[in-house]
Amino acid sequence: MAEYKLLLPSMGEGVMEATIITWLFNEGDSVKEDDSVVEIATDKVDSDVPTPVSGKIVKILKQKDEVAKVGEAIAILEIEGEGGNTASEEVKTETSAAAPDSDTLKTIEQPLQAAASTEFSGDLYLSPLVKSIAQQENISETELKSIQGSGLEGRITKEDILAYVKNRGNQPAQQAAPVAQQVVSTPQPVATSAPASTISVAAGDEIIPMDRMRKIIAENMVKAKHIAPHVTSFIETDVTNVVKWRAKNKDMFEKREGEKLTFMPIFVKAIVKAIQDFPMINVSINGDNIIKKKNINIGMATALPDGNLIVPVIKNADQLSLSGLAKAINDLAYRARNKKLRPEDTQGATYTISNVGSFGNLMGTPIIPQPQVAIMAIGAIVKKPAVLETKDGDVIAIRQLMFMSHSYDHRVVDGSLGGMMLKHVHDYLQNWDLNTEI
Repeated sequence: MAEYKLLLPSMGEGVMEATIITWLFNEGDSVKEDDSVVEIATDKVDSDVPTPVSGKIVKILKQKDEVAKVGEAIAILEIEGEGGNTASEEVKTETSAAAPDSDTLKTIEQPLQAAASTEFSGDLYLSPLVKSIAQQENISETELKSIQGSGLEGRITKEDILAYVKNRGNQPAQQAAPVAQQVVSTPQPVATSAPASTISVAAGDEIIPMDRMRKIIAENMVKAKHIAPHVTSFIETDVTNVVKWRAKNKDMFEKREGEKLTFMPIFVKAIVKAIQDFPMINVSINGDNIIKKKNINIGMATALPDGNLIVPVIKNADQLSLSGLAKAINDLAYRARNKKLRPEDTQGATYTISNVGSFGNLMGTPIIPQPQVAIMAIGAIVKKPAVLETKDGDVIAIRQLMFMSHSYDHRVVDGSLGGMMLKHVHDYLQNWDLNTEI
């Protein structure tokens, strides 16, 4: 028999650690290859970790709510045969998972092989990459404690420390400044709670602690509202043709593809076409620079069974047909609701859509996810009497109407751009061709 160390696998670019949610097996239990043995959570998604070997769990190294780094052993298995993975293999896995792709970071890390190690106290958690940068730049623990981290539970990320290094180099006189006077060049998270005050709790009131995901959502929402000045435009759209087209094609599509045909791929298709008309909606802000995105990656706000929210991303949505969009949307929605998303499934969105109509709401004013600059909310489709213009004059008819709202960042998107983009989505939907193929 031999010992095998089960390591926390790499979970995508920028993901350096995960929190143990629950073990699906106990010490002494036998597991088979590819069995999911533990549920973990990152600051993006929850997922399962499968075991690559069959064996018996002899020791669990990371307990519930503990944080493990990528490449770190989380359990020891007893397996058939001799040997098993060695300590050197574990170090190799951890090193390769932590290595960034950026040439700049490679340059920073190269001298570390010969550099003396700087020790930090146990109450200051640093990922291997952040610690390496701190050592190379001779950043003291006192300085590190002055950096307001934007990662999970306020931890310092790669971007945080690089921004600090950049500011530190440009303004050397501030290195000795008090902690309160330190400045970093990127927007910092804003506290999700109001200033300390006494909250009265009456008899019978129930106190419900926020779970991990709700804390992340709260922090991100406050941060987004703090960074971006929101403006929202509204429009009412006649989607009668869209409703007729879907009714005509949904049974055929499900029979042919084994997939449900919802309204979402139609909405996404119209949004993608409007983004192509107005590419300055598909941007992000970096300081005083505007980054115009080449790819069109559509985030899709998805409600989870526990009441929380997650935004999986349809990558390169402009390259997908209606059929391809339907399959991608169904796949992401299913995996989101069943905790099967990978970290990369929630990264890289350049524009987001939120279907508030699925809850029966007519309209909404969604918050723009950072670092995007716009988001569209789709309301419920409702039958209403409407005035139609015909060659014989105006008539009143029953039509399928829907409100859409477009929230945009007024730092770079003015009312004309935000409004015209919304109008183009409106036009594409209202003039939907009933002969469109799928």
